[in-house]
Amino acid sequence: MRVVTLDAEDDFDGWRDAVRGLVLDHIPPAQVVWQVGDGPGELFVGMTHQPPREGAFSVPRPFIDLARNAILHSDRERFALLHTLLVRLRDHPKLMDDQADPLVCRLEGFAKAVRRDIHKMRAFVRFREMSDDGGTRYIAWFEPEFHIVRANAAFFVNRFASMRWSILTPDVTIHWDGKRLTEGPGASKADAPDGDPVEAVWKTYYASIFNPARVKVGAMLKEMPRKYWKNMPETALVPQLIASAQARESEMVTTAKAKIVPGSNIAAAWAVLREEAMGCTRCHLYKHATQTVFGEGPVDAEMMFVGEQPGDQEDLSGHPFVGPAGQMFDRALGEAGVDRARVYVTNAVKHFKYELRGKRRIHSKPDAGEITACRRWIDQELALVKPKMTVALGASAARSLLGKTVTISRERGRVIELPDGGGAAWITVHPSYLLRLPDEAARHEEYAKFVADLRAAAAAI
Repeated sequence: MRVVTLDAEDDFDGWRDAVRGLVLDHIPPAQVVWQVGDGPGELFVGMTHQPPREGAFSVPRPFIDLARNAILHSDRERFALLHTLLVRLRDHPKLMDDQADPLVCRLEGFAKAVRRDIHKMRAFVRFREMSDDGGTRYIAWFEPEFHIVRANAAFFVNRFASMRWSILTPDVTIHWDGKRLTEGPGASKADAPDGDPVEAVWKTYYASIFNPARVKVGAMLKEMPRKYWKNMPETALVPQLIASAQARESEMVTTAKAKIVPGSNIAAAWAVLREEAMGCTRCHLYKHATQTVFGEGPVDAEMMFVGEQPGDQEDLSGHPFVGPAGQMFDRALGEAGVDRARVYVTNAVKHFKYELRGKRRIHSKPDAGEITACRRWIDQELALVKPKMTVALGASAARSLLGKTVTISRERGRVIELPDGGGAAWITVHPSYLLRLPDEAARHEEYAKFVADLRAAAAAI
């Protein structure tokens, strides 16, 4: 039986030197006990540490990358598991490519968790200003989940090279004096300052810009677990702000509706709503779209048309229904006797969802979650415009307005009441549907039905 003692929990170099000797000496993983520092391991009689045998052998680069991260995990078996994987790799060099292998999968999970913890430390460390004999020093308290502090030190040295700072954690502390990085024993939260004058200003600012309409607690917790909240000045306010978010949003809606007085400042309220939508991050689509494409038209229009989402040209121009489908829509409106300049046109989803095919951006249908995320904007547009008739162009628009999936062929051709007293609605196809029909005769027939729907919806007012 062989005992290997490493200098620290994150001692990758020591583990690598030791495991090289173990493999060269043909010592199986089951015959090795790994321990760290002076900490007690399993007690076995007659075991002594032996220096590694000289020699070398090659291993796949992905294994080295995996081991560097997995070593930083806190699982006590990580050293032995990596040893086992290394032994297997000598007989099966392609094993790292087998993501279904239980051992590879488990260690990849370790590495992924460590990388996430490294990211969290970089994102959530908050320095507080204090003074010591050397002048101004910035102190931060952080509680990592794994042994990542030394591995992360270079990031903070590069990012805050001109500052004097210390990062305190329960296991180790690191200190930078502007020239040299040193480390010390673990600390407690009581060793870190509670706040500084700048922090009070920052809390006031954060509370003032907090937008309850954009609160997504599930996504927030996924990216920023509660354990980090108490150590960050702004997130210390989050529980209180979230608790009041629903009430604040209701107040915002009520206030907006109260401002909608016929003949007064509807246009101003609409402009505020549009400006807010320009910064919408309620779903992931904003990350790849060029911009939010909000509704357009008179805010006292009798008819509102709701499409599915902006297309490529709409995304680039920032205006709804200006592409090929928009041109067909304009032509159909004219034939139906409806003046587009007197109707309000918008979309159920305000950002362009697409797939890349070469350099082309091809429309991709929004899913239920994306439609629901954008429902706030449609509700507010309806509340402002108060149309006598709202026309849903396609199934996605119908789902947005009605809150459920409907079949166009079944609901088409009749007036439908919107939920919660939202007024009358009419459901028809989206003009892009007509563009996709391959048969010319069918396209002419469906176009005529579309024009008839628009004419009937206008007449129903």
